[in-house]
Amino acid sequence: MRRLAAGLSAALLLPLAACTGTPGPPPSSSSSATASAAGPTATFNFGTASRPLGLDPALVSDVDSYRITRQVLEGLVGVDQTSGKPTPLLATEWTTNDDGRAYTFKLREDVKFQDGTAFNAAAVCTNFNRWFNFPEALRKQAPGTSFKGVFKAHADQASLSIYKSCTALTAGSVQINLTQPFTGFLQALTLPAFAISSPQALAAKSADVLNQTREGQPVSAYGLHPVGTGPYIFDSWDNNTIRLASNKGYWGDKGQIATINFISYDHPQTRMQALLDGKIDGYDGVTVGNFDQLVKRGKQIIQRDPFSVMYLGMNQEVPALQDLKVRQAVEMALDKETLIRKFFIDNTSTASQFVPPKLSGFNNNAPSLGHDPAKAKELLAESSYKGEELKFYYPLNVARPYLPTPEKVYAEISRQLTAVGLNIQPVPVDWSDGYLQKVTSPGDHAFHLLGWNGSYSDPDNFVGPLFGEKTGEFGYQDPQVFSKIARARGLPDGKERTDQYQTINAQIAASVPAVPIAFPISALALSDRVLKYPASPVLNEVFTKVELKP
Repeated sequence: MRRLAAGLSAALLLPLAACTGTPGPPPSSSSSATASAAGPTATFNFGTASRPLGLDPALVSDVDSYRITRQVLEGLVGVDQTSGKPTPLLATEWTTNDDGRAYTFKLREDVKFQDGTAFNAAAVCTNFNRWFNFPEALRKQAPGTSFKGVFKAHADQASLSIYKSCTALTAGSVQINLTQPFTGFLQALTLPAFAISSPQALAAKSADVLNQTREGQPVSAYGLHPVGTGPYIFDSWDNNTIRLASNKGYWGDKGQIATINFISYDHPQTRMQALLDGKIDGYDGVTVGNFDQLVKRGKQIIQRDPFSVMYLGMNQEVPALQDLKVRQAVEMALDKETLIRKFFIDNTSTASQFVPPKLSGFNNNAPSLGHDPAKAKELLAESSYKGEELKFYYPLNVARPYLPTPEKVYAEISRQLTAVGLNIQPVPVDWSDGYLQKVTSPGDHAFHLLGWNGSYSDPDNFVGPLFGEKTGEFGYQDPQVFSKIARARGLPDGKERTDQYQTINAQIAASVPAVPIAFPISALALSDRVLKYPASPVLNEVFTKVELKP
């Protein structure tokens, strides 16, 4: 099957398989309606693979949380649907000084937050200073925070941070000061994590006090009711359904949809059946098992260009995995081709590094040990590994764009690792019981399944958050790689920067801190009611751009 570009032109007709056991019926879709002078009138029901971990985008990083916060909050800089390049959003234009350490943004005029307060330079600085000053205790509670992965450090280690300060020059102009040049700065601002919240709402709902829980994740009152400048206002969160309503005071295009219901279905079959039964208008996370059924039933399938990497994580805080020969044996044990053929959509490609091929810095010559079970057994015999039990964490009741069927992928990888002599102990964890936090924090996880979905078009967005410093996820410690990643951030676009990232990718591949398996193609299924859906490799999918049949 040929690869399909994101957008309606990429739509295929695919069938969905039937299934039983769907959640309680969501509010029914209204008849399709075209936006009129009175504003949007349609209701749009969208199926998701899991409930969000929270709705404060500064403190979470999961796909289903961001899918919702992108509708409610906006950042200074938007992102082009397909290229990931920065575009104007709350800032209409920007300039940088000669040394690349200060950016001045002209702000969009007459914009208000959904609580009626003014969006201005002071509000921008309130948000930047909040992120910079996140205390260590909060960061431990919410490991999904993105600020450190982008800017290297918070205020308690200010000398190490790329971020320096925010200055409100006028009500409509703000300056962000950096401690060093950062080539990917504008691209980084397109992350949902840097969307601007209402300062009044942040204060009123004690946004930094995580005294409630959702999906095993600590959240604040603000994380349950965000307030931004976006086209939709948060309305309610009732178990499996989150409802958003059109923002009547929105500054931009309001589209056709007046009400969005995001309805979570834990299993691919129940999502598919909900679409077939007309309970939802579309869903994300089409699996190989559902693909042909959807085609036969005449449903639309839209595939996104690959911009994520799925990997087997390894934790070097577990003594056995400190031995390079053991990690190399793990890589050689994995049959990536079989995994992709069985569990991923056609045209998904194998990965030997963590930066996708479309980005500069992708290294065609990155070392790859290949699939060689016999050699894997030899390496284990030569290594310090003596049959210790190794805990393998994997998520239940979830699908990610990079990992559509985790349980099946786990079973095959576990089989392959056991076949070369590793003693695997399965540790299934429901996604809603805090799987993400468990495997990205220090702990006893030897192996885990996860992936990274790129949010902007820069190699730093992949290697920086994953391998720019020692983390609880990998326990990986390589000061030389850390230093090279920090240096590459500040290099201007060009050959030197590309060469540096190619070197970084090669060094990471040689030390095997994790095993990249695939650059997956993800897909959505849509009803015939949908004429156009804003599919985006970076998942920047705002529903004002959905077009419905009149």
